[in-house]
Amino acid sequence: MEPKLYILSGALGLALAACSGFRVFVPLLAANLAYLTGFLAPSPGFAWLGTWAAFGVLATATVAEMLAYYVPVVDNFLDTLTTPASFIAGTLLMTSALPELDPMLRWGLGILVGGGTAGLIQTGTSLLRAGSTVTTGGLGNPVLATAENLLAVVGSVLGLLLPVLVAVAALGFVVYLAVRLLRRGRRLLAPRCPAQP
Repeated sequence: MEPKLYILSGALGLALAACSGFRVFVPLLAANLAYLTGFLAPSPGFAWLGTWAAFGVLATATVAEMLAYYVPVVDNFLDTLTTPASFIAGTLLMTSALPELDPMLRWGLGILVGGGTAGLIQTGTSLLRAGSTVTTGGLGNPVLATAENLLAVVGSVLGLLLPVLVAVAALGFVVYLAVRLLRRGRRLLAPRCPAQP
């Protein structure tokens, strides 16, 4: 396999993994449709992702997940469930996009890059929703849900069509989130100095 194809495969996996940080099932459904239509070929061990049975399950889960984020209280509860689920989805999407690699390297990249990216983005959106819940009493949460739904759908489609562009945007977003989370963590952990008289 040419190096250019490895880069494209890695970019595709990263793009879809990043989208699973917004909605777990949307990029999995996008990958499923790409396999079913012959747009992409599933890599070894992931033929199940290109089946009609997977389509039925993923389509149902996608609609349920997208609608559930519009229900007050349920949206915050879902964040606790989707954080580990997005890590798993990101890992699967990244790993399934990397063919002809040593399994240890393939799964290692899937976990670190795919799962890490999805988990970090999901953590960021969870904190944003928690902040919206506190500051707006949950009234701003439907706006966030709509934005996340759009980012997941548009990002997944663009990730299939322009994987390198979406992967670069995803990396930029991940770096931005990581810096923000580190700064916030430092502020929370910094010892409070008593006021000088």
